[in-house]
Amino acid sequence: MDKYQHGTQYPRTMNPAGLATPGGHYSHVSIANGLVFVSGQLPIDATGRKLTDSSFEAQARQVLANLSSALVGAGSDIKKLTQVRVYIVDVGHWASFNEIYARWAGDAKPARAVVPVPALHFGLKIEIEAVAVV
Repeated sequence: MDKYQHGTQYPRTMNPAGLATPGGHYSHVSIANGLVFVSGQLPIDATGRKLTDSSFEAQARQVLANLSSALVGAGSDIKKLTQVRVYIVDVGHWASFNEIYARWAGDAKPARAVVPVPALHFGLKIEIEAVAVV
């Protein structure tokens, strides 16, 4: 008997409206056992335009908008976030990001890590992945 037949749900994947088509072999969202896993979101708008030449702040706002779209599309929301991992190419952007994030998250304060990295795809400056409950 398959282990999934003992009450564990098979993961369900989706690409919610408002997000560009994934650029690789993945889904924006995977839902299993009441948890929503959001793949790393880059500052790419719904049409697929990469905000490479935009300011860090504009990129951060786009990524958070993408995260919101992913959460809502999965039947969750910001208040149901449990963990957020942020990758930034310059730790000097941390204070700016924290201010933008605090306005976006409001009263929600999930566990969070901000990880400086040497580079991200397409020369972008920020990427965020997250876990929430449905």
